[in-house]
Amino acid sequence: MLFKADFAFGSVRDISVAFLKKHNIKGLLLDLDNTLTTHDNPVPAHGIKEWVDKMKKGGIGMVIVSNNHPPRVKPFADKLGIDYICEGKKPLSNGFNRAQRLLKIPFSKLAVVGDQIFTDMLGANLKRIRGIFVYPIQLEDKDKRFLRFKRIIEKPFLPKLTKEI
Repeated sequence: MLFKADFAFGSVRDISVAFLKKHNIKGLLLDLDNTLTTHDNPVPAHGIKEWVDKMKKGGIGMVIVSNNHPPRVKPFADKLGIDYICEGKKPLSNGFNRAQRLLKIPFSKLAVVGDQIFTDMLGANLKRIRGIFVYPIQLEDKDKRFLRFKRIIEKPFLPKLTKEI
């Protein structure tokens, strides 16, 4: 199924180096908004900087792959000290291809991490990369009508939380 996640966690912070190593995942293609912080927030969510540091120490490569523009993505990625791809055009494969070239890790050892079924998980499945769904940090504000609408139509596809460590 194109909208299926391989794994699901309540938060990106719940993904451990041990879990990734157990599944032979050496690199993460990370969504930005509502995965690493709330929409339009220039500051990483609580615990994200520490989580990124643990991933780095564990030898996990990371690239932010966002559909957003450089003025949004670059300063945020710089705060975390990780590479980024802007205007990734998810669910299409362009951004994932560019990120894979940056990481120099085969697609078979990468995973896409994100909070949206129709961009992040669909993109992972179209590219045949493992998908790690994380529940959004918060529900979008009322002014983000399109995203709120997508959340409603995503409901039948939402995965159950992964039980293994």
